[in-house]
Amino acid sequence: AGHELDKAKEYNMPALALTDYGSMYGAIEFYEAARKEGVKPILGCEIYLAPESMEHRQEIPGRKRATHLTLLAENNTGWENLVQLVSKGHLDGSYYGKPRVDLPLLREHAEGIICLSGCIAGPVNEWLLQKQPLQAREMLEELCEIFGRDNLYVELHDHGLEMQLEVKPQLIALAGELGLKLVAANDVHFLSRDDHDAHDVMICIGTGKLVFDEKRMRYPPEVYFKTAEEMREVFADVPEACDNTLEIAERCNVTLSLDATSSEKYPNFEAPGGMCRDDYIREQCFAGLEMRYGKEKASEDDELRKRLDYEIRTISDLGFSSYFLITADFINWAKENGIPVGPGRGSAAGSLVAYALRITDVDPLRYGLLFERFLNPDRISLPDFDIDFDVEGRDRVIDYVRERYGELNVCQISTFGTLKAKAAVRGVARVLDFSYGDADKIAKLIPNELNITLEEAIRKEPELAKLTHEGSEKEQQLLDLSLKLEGLSTHLGTHAAGVIIMDQDLREVMPVCTGKEGTLQSMYPMKYAEDQGAVKFDFLGLQNLSTIEGTLELINHDREPEEQLDLGRIPMDDPPTFKLLCSADTAGVFQLESSGMKRLVADMQPSSFEDIVAILALYRPGPLGSGMVEDFVQCKHGRKQVIYPHPLLKPILEETYGVMVYQEQIMQAVQVLAGFT
Repeated sequence: AGHELDKAKEYNMPALALTDYGSMYGAIEFYEAARKEGVKPILGCEIYLAPESMEHRQEIPGRKRATHLTLLAENNTGWENLVQLVSKGHLDGSYYGKPRVDLPLLREHAEGIICLSGCIAGPVNEWLLQKQPLQAREMLEELCEIFGRDNLYVELHDHGLEMQLEVKPQLIALAGELGLKLVAANDVHFLSRDDHDAHDVMICIGTGKLVFDEKRMRYPPEVYFKTAEEMREVFADVPEACDNTLEIAERCNVTLSLDATSSEKYPNFEAPGGMCRDDYIREQCFAGLEMRYGKEKASEDDELRKRLDYEIRTISDLGFSSYFLITADFINWAKENGIPVGPGRGSAAGSLVAYALRITDVDPLRYGLLFERFLNPDRISLPDFDIDFDVEGRDRVIDYVRERYGELNVCQISTFGTLKAKAAVRGVARVLDFSYGDADKIAKLIPNELNITLEEAIRKEPELAKLTHEGSEKEQQLLDLSLKLEGLSTHLGTHAAGVIIMDQDLREVMPVCTGKEGTLQSMYPMKYAEDQGAVKFDFLGLQNLSTIEGTLELINHDREPEEQLDLGRIPMDDPPTFKLLCSADTAGVFQLESSGMKRLVADMQPSSFEDIVAILALYRPGPLGSGMVEDFVQCKHGRKQVIYPHPLLKPILEETYGVMVYQEQIMQAVQVLAGFT
């Protein structure tokens, strides 16, 4: 929305409306960006209206499958109703890919909504174009009855199309007869008239057509972001239609709460027997402590009990007890139902509560992991568990969560595929009818760098730069259009891991649609779903867990019960294992199998599990480029003296030969050196 907002400010426009077809994927992103730029955001949708009931799936002779109606949220009630309309259109009314609603549903959710009577594809114009003025009037009267005279405006468009000129006087007359106000509108599909060709190519990419196809969708050049002066010129005969755009903008006032740390919409874990959640988590944690460390250590080790008590109090004070209990519930369900679960990854492994509840299987005390790296009362952020499940079992766990919390309380999260540099060049080349070979030759000039832009590629690659001014007219056009289209969203996808769980119908909070598999999906991408108070749980599918499970089955197939190999009890100091690792024979070993990783393993010659942990932390672009890795290897083998930056850091950096490898070490360093909490 950035460029549109820049234009609005440049044109001194106080407000801007976003009305995507049938959907509201960008609503919160637009709302946040507009408020930041000082432009009033008007939230709306150009809905698809079914000719009969939205459940009706047959063609109706002489009628369109759906007409367009512009709805704007006047206030928060209107916003809530708009969310319901759009969600129900997707879940219940979809027909030929269009999420349709019907008049009874509009009637049910009309409060707080301002309705514009629609563009040339609107329900009133449908009848006018068929020379049926009586039906057109009846449709307008019905909309008037649904939304109220003050909340219905008769919408006028003029993109120079003959059809629009034909219906315009009839719409003005109907508005006069029914005492309705007029409003001037202009579709904005691109920013300036010059962008028409780029937009045209984008439409071809989306519909799989060639630019030269005669029978394909085309948009007029007039659907660009016009100035107030241009609009007044187009509608000089009805100036009040332009005045009313300002009236509508002043009337639309939606205020959304954007607090990612608000726990109002958290799903609440129902503790058994009506027990208080905070008491229940405490009871479960101390029982888990016995299971993990044995009865004696769990009851007598003051340090252990003190740390557990501190973590429980912090989690309770921050209102995150439900989050931990829900996570523990579905992880333990998976484990009890034969679904392999990873031992835990990232900062979550620093939590003793997570270890006691069997969320993670890594002892944080054994490895010096800090709870504060995961959850810190001085820097409040939502806890975030990345949980690995066996690939096939992952969907079973999500199904369990749906069953446990309700089908409409659980959903996945939208992602949007964007045109990267190479894809933009290939896509544009295809619709311009380049041969595959010619397109491939140009696309391959773009360096294979992660997230490289076309602009950067042109700067770095002389052959590509040459094409921009010395190439054929068609090649120059290809690069010019690709530069304009790069970065635009092309298709809807589903977040690989994120699942939202709420203790209420998601449609009360945000618009939803259905993903590829027909499952419920939030229309918002992750950040904007979280800004609406949604709580995300990460369910990752990890192929290695399936491989390990299969391997264990093969090993244990002919073994007696007492000889069964149990991953939880394998020794961590097995000499043949370290011999294998030191030979860098690590094909198929999770995270240790790339060529660069094999070189590091061979240099390091790991002799303990802690060395493997260090290898994984060091094999990243930052450490590799800083010389840290070389220092670590040289010091480990005694070829270089270990130097500590300060004597106080010796106990912290001893195990890593004076090199700061872990975030925990940095946190401990600022504690001892600067007195941080």
